Amino acid sequence: MFGTHFYHATTRKSVAVFGTLFNNISVIRKDGNGNILNQIKVPLAYGPKQKFLSRIDSETNRDASMAIKLPRMSFEITGISIDAASKLPKRSAIVESGTDANRKNVIKNMVSYDIGMQLNIMAKNQDDGLQILEQILPYFQPEYNLTIKPVDGFDFKQDVPIILNSASITDDYDGDYATRRVLVYTLEFTMKMKFYGPTGDQKVIREVDVDILNLDDSGFLENVDVQVDPNDEAETITIISGRFDA
Repeated sequence: MFGTHFYHATTRKSVAVFGTLFNNISVIRKDGNGNILNQIKVPLAYGPKQKFLSRIDSETNRDASMAIKLPRMSFEITGISIDAASKLPKRSAIVESGTDANRKNVIKNMVSYDIGMQLNIMAKNQDDGLQILEQILPYFQPEYNLTIKPVDGFDFKQDVPIILNSASITDDYDGDYATRRVLVYTLEFTMKMKFYGPTGDQKVIREVDVDILNLDDSGFLENVDVQVDPNDEAETITIISGRFDA
């Protein structure tokens, strides 16, 4: 049963897709007359919040040109749990046409999981943080849907809802004058992902032997001629002629 190697990089794709949502956010600073002084694209990196805060603390007494620049954002996976509410039938499968007309590509195993994601916004002043936050919140009501191709070699697409669960703000303003102030906005998300099993192929059903009972005289329908439209992907069968043998 187990032991067949396969790897669809589902978790890795989840991280890449989540990060792509927030990799083009900017902060604009203006003077008292409303003129734009500069525009900064906010850096985004994968990693825990504590790692970046530790860097900020350790670089407080260094030259300002060497200190980590703010604002910036970081994100990380916080957990993976099964989505019992979206449980699929055990025999559910994804079937697609293959290169061989007599066989089809198939994925027979899949399961729904929730991937917890945390996005952290770090800023040194309130306006920078609020600008970033306001460019994110309107898109989540409370979810944002995107479409991906989860398995290489298959054309089917999967809708991935990303749900914003909560947003919180931390302001360590009680430090001394030597401590660098950092505002941290923490957003908790849930990604609705599916994990897929190994891919394979299966034969196409070309012939079916069925006994059709006539309830009026207990006879069977025999000598049935059928026609299959080769241009119909659903392979609709049309009965051309037949007779009852009572």
